Amino acid sequence: MSSWQAERDSNDIVWLTVDKPGGSANVLSKEVLEDLDAQLAQLEARLPAGVVVRSGKPSGFIAGADIREFTTLTDLDGAYELVRRGQRVLDRLEALPCPTVAIIQGFALGGGLEVALACRYRIGVDNGKLSLGLPEVNLGIHPGFGGTVRSVRLLGVEQAMPIMLTGRPVRGEKALEIGLIDRLTPEDRAEETARELIARRPSPHQPGLRATLLSLAPVRGFVAGRLRAQVARKARREHYPAPYAMVELWEKYGAKDDAAYEAEARSIAKLFLSDTARGLIRVFFLQDKLKGLAGGAKANIRNVHVVGAGVMGGDIAAWSALRGFNVTLQDREDKYVQPAMARGRALFEKKLHDDKSRTAATERLRADVAGDGVAEADIIVEAIFENLEAKQQLYAKIEPRMKPGAILATNTSSIVLETLNAQLSNRGHFVGLHFFNPVAQMPLIEVIATEQTDEQSTLQAIAFARRLDKLPLPCRSSPGFLVNRVLVPYLHEAMRAINEGIPMRTVDAAAEGFGMPMGPIELVDTVGLDVAQHVGEIVTKAMSREPADDTRLKALIADGKLGRKSGQGFYVWQDGKAIKPDAGNAVVPADLEDRLILALVNECVACLREKVVADGELLDAGVIFGTGFAPFRGGPLNYARHAGIDNMLKRLSTLEQRYGSRFRADPGWDLLRNQSAP
Repeated sequence: MSSWQAERDSNDIVWLTVDKPGGSANVLSKEVLEDLDAQLAQLEARLPAGVVVRSGKPSGFIAGADIREFTTLTDLDGAYELVRRGQRVLDRLEALPCPTVAIIQGFALGGGLEVALACRYRIGVDNGKLSLGLPEVNLGIHPGFGGTVRSVRLLGVEQAMPIMLTGRPVRGEKALEIGLIDRLTPEDRAEETARELIARRPSPHQPGLRATLLSLAPVRGFVAGRLRAQVARKARREHYPAPYAMVELWEKYGAKDDAAYEAEARSIAKLFLSDTARGLIRVFFLQDKLKGLAGGAKANIRNVHVVGAGVMGGDIAAWSALRGFNVTLQDREDKYVQPAMARGRALFEKKLHDDKSRTAATERLRADVAGDGVAEADIIVEAIFENLEAKQQLYAKIEPRMKPGAILATNTSSIVLETLNAQLSNRGHFVGLHFFNPVAQMPLIEVIATEQTDEQSTLQAIAFARRLDKLPLPCRSSPGFLVNRVLVPYLHEAMRAINEGIPMRTVDAAAEGFGMPMGPIELVDTVGLDVAQHVGEIVTKAMSREPADDTRLKALIADGKLGRKSGQGFYVWQDGKAIKPDAGNAVVPADLEDRLILALVNECVACLREKVVADGELLDAGVIFGTGFAPFRGGPLNYARHAGIDNMLKRLSTLEQRYGSRFRADPGWDLLRNQSAP
């Protein structure tokens, strides 16, 4: 069955509808492109008055290329040919001598937007869901079906390049403003608008004189230098080559002539085979795996009650209200709840784009000092401070008031659930939902179950996480679960390094050089020194590990210097950014990166052996989305396999001889060696 259906109406307009069989979204697989090519051949043979390209799926226009096909590429020639075939099809669409119009509802991403760019006109359906983007950079590549050329021709380099370099989507009004779409119209007027454009044939959008001047060869070098500097502030070339490749394509070819398309194909073919692309494509599939863990389970949850209006509890409550839940927020006194309510209103202002939606979200979030919401709640989330006795006392008050079937969830970051649930009469409804700070930005939620937790409660918790638009990671109840467990030795090693006199900036730079989004010292400041110390103590004690020397950490905490939230910790913080002193002429120890990273990776191997999560893919996903572990490396276990198990063991042995037993290789390395890479 063809993915494209063509209908010619009485006005000789062909309505070309893409509806790929067997999926909820359209993707540009090899077969879909071949089907489009065949349809275009028929249109050339009998030219219509106009062509309208649209989607037959309610989910959106076209999500992009079929990423699974990328994983089959093994050589440059094969990668180049795959891209050139796609380019030729879209060249054929662009070359049709009649007007062509793309009607875009929902998303048009990557190759999907490239199809739309090959049309003369683009209509966006104004339903609040319009999202247009070229996110290929997130996969370690760049647009390959002509997008690096057509986007710049249409918008100019100043508008087009940020779309490609950041991968962030463009919404309706902004897309209209910059010329990415020609019309923004209600859904019931989209077909009428398409007919109007075909009949009137207005001049296509042009980017303007400034864009023309910036595209001149003598000017491009200056602009490209500025773009490279912007990219360098976000990503290193050796880690993320794709954004630099995009800038260089434009600098050399100016989005002009056939040579620009040829160069685009050669460039992306090379990127396809890079370690970065393979790592980031793996991350894409890991994310899909987490999204699919709920299966077909539906969260039968409407009412959420959160106890604890501190930073975590308040932000969990606000995010739940943002995602459509009715939320009650409880704390000891109203004065503790109101700051959280204010943060919630600020979140709604930022995330929601119309007054009606903001008002509705605000009404869904209610202060509830008396705790009346417990009786109606489908899930109660406890987010008070990390103290076993305090949590158990709270549960004793809450559990008798819960309705049948309701779930009691704890946001504990480190305490094993078997100790928390010891006094509950119904342990089957007790789960852990460990959110990460900041809630609005961190995508992961660890979903923790004990042997007593009933399967339905676990499935409901996973489905709830998905309805929050978060990635659920099922974990076994164990000290620190996964993310904090693997972070503790990493952060402790950083503490040891600065106690040895290595400058903080040097320690952070070593981790950043590996690819971490921030160094461990900055991470401690971001998490909060008090939180980091408390979690570290719990995990270290539970695992019977040698504690790190935290004298310096305790001194800062005693002085009220808790990190970012107090304006000073290890670093001084201004406008949300750490002010890092220069490391001077400090000598960077050759083994510093290994000390930090292998401490974390070795702990990951231990977690794999102990089955803290079900398999290595989930472990890699959890550490990437929970700690920010260098995404382009595809996860800590993937990094270890790529570096070579024997090589990793040799490096650990060297560190053990130099620094002691904390670097002794976990027995799980043999398990990892015997597992094939997924």
